[in-house]
Amino acid sequence: MVFSISQKNYNSKLKRYVHEIFAGGYHATRNPDLVFSTLLGSCISVCLRDRLTGVAGMNHFMLPGKSRKKVAASNGDARYGLNSMKLLIGEMLKIGAGKNALEAKIFGGGQLYEMALNNVADMNINFIKAYLRKNRIPVLAGSVGGNFGRKIYFYPDTFTVYVKQISFKEIPAVALQQEKRFMQSAIIE
Repeated sequence: MVFSISQKNYNSKLKRYVHEIFAGGYHATRNPDLVFSTLLGSCISVCLRDRLTGVAGMNHFMLPGKSRKKVAASNGDARYGLNSMKLLIGEMLKIGAGKNALEAKIFGGGQLYEMALNNVADMNINFIKAYLRKNRIPVLAGSVGGNFGRKIYFYPDTFTVYVKQISFKEIPAVALQQEKRFMQSAIIE
C-alpha cells in the first residue's frame, strides 16, 4: 500500500514553504526557512532538533510500537511509532544530526470520542514518552491528551511549535475515516 506521506507548498502568508506531514510520514531538513505542519487526532507527532547543528525533523505516527506484520515491519511502515522514530532519526543522522544532541517536543494523542479501540491515544502517549526516555532524548515541551485534535506548525530555525486546538468536528471526515480504518485493521501490541 502506498501512502502520500507529505506535501510541500509555498505559503505567502508565512513567507515560507510549508511541509505538510500526513499519517505515516516523516521528514528531516537542514533548511531553516521551512515550516512543518500536521493535523492530529489520536496520532502523535514528534518535533526533533539537534541543538548543535540545527538539523530538524518531524513525524506523524498512528499506533505505538511496530507492526507484527512482516511486510509492514520490513518496509519501515512509519505509521507505527517504533518504525517512525527510527526512520526519522536515521534521516536526521544522514544529514548531519548527532544523536546525543537531539531534543524533542511531542504533540497529539487526543481522545477520539467515537473510538474506544484499546485506548490508542493513551497507548501512543505512553509509547513516545518511554521511547524518548529510553533513548535519552529530552522532551522540552508538548501538548498531549485531551478531548480535541491539534493543528501544529513547527519552525525548525527557532524550535518553536504553534498549536491550535480543534474540536473533532472540525477535522475533515476523510482524515477521521482513514485513521479509523487503519486502527481497525492493525494489530496493536
